[in-house]
Amino acid sequence: MLPLDTLISWYRTYADDLRTARDEQRELLAQRPMRPRLDDVEAEISYLTIRALRPGTVLEIGSARGWSTTWLLRALRDNDTAGVLHTFDLTGDAEQTVPAALSAGRWRFTRGDARRGPLPDDPGFVLVDAAHTARFARWYTTELFERLRPGAAVAVHDVFHGRRPWPVSEGAVVLGWLRRHGIGHLTASPAADPDTHDRLVGLKQKLRLAAPVHATASGNPMLFAYL
Repeated sequence: MLPLDTLISWYRTYADDLRTARDEQRELLAQRPMRPRLDDVEAEISYLTIRALRPGTVLEIGSARGWSTTWLLRALRDNDTAGVLHTFDLTGDAEQTVPAALSAGRWRFTRGDARRGPLPDDPGFVLVDAAHTARFARWYTTELFERLRPGAAVAVHDVFHGRRPWPVSEGAVVLGWLRRHGIGHLTASPAADPDTHDRLVGLKQKLRLAAPVHATASGNPMLFAYL
């Protein structure tokens, strides 16, 4: 599990770069119909995880119009390494909205079902925001998470809209898998972990990162786990 204090240290370490990325995302949203699904905090934690862990390969399952995609690409760009993002989605909408200058040399997009692969080898960070069903979660926890190396990080969206996920749901499957493997998780959901949410909001205010990038999503339901 990622300790909250470590995440806070990442916010402080990368505050200037994160501020620039936020400004760029705000400008991108003004120019293109992205329809964001990630809240600001979720996007920032994803960005900071890639900055800190510096994975050579990142996997994204579900991109919609590319809001999460562009955040992940900015993190790879700011690491100034040869990292590559592999994205799978059933539609090609992201290909129309992700700026070519941001994607060139660091993005591989596949239009289709990730279950049909082939998936990239050894991703160091995986973001899942696709079919929100227990069946799909059983597939990716078994066929993908089981194969990740120790030290990899995963993020699953739409888990904590409430204090806990429904008994038969994607979130319940993911949490069950984590428990069986003795792996903790972190969430900034105000419903599930208000203390973490409030500490991060207060930190963002101190770091001049509090102004919203967008206001079309709320609740920070994403789950983060570090294997």
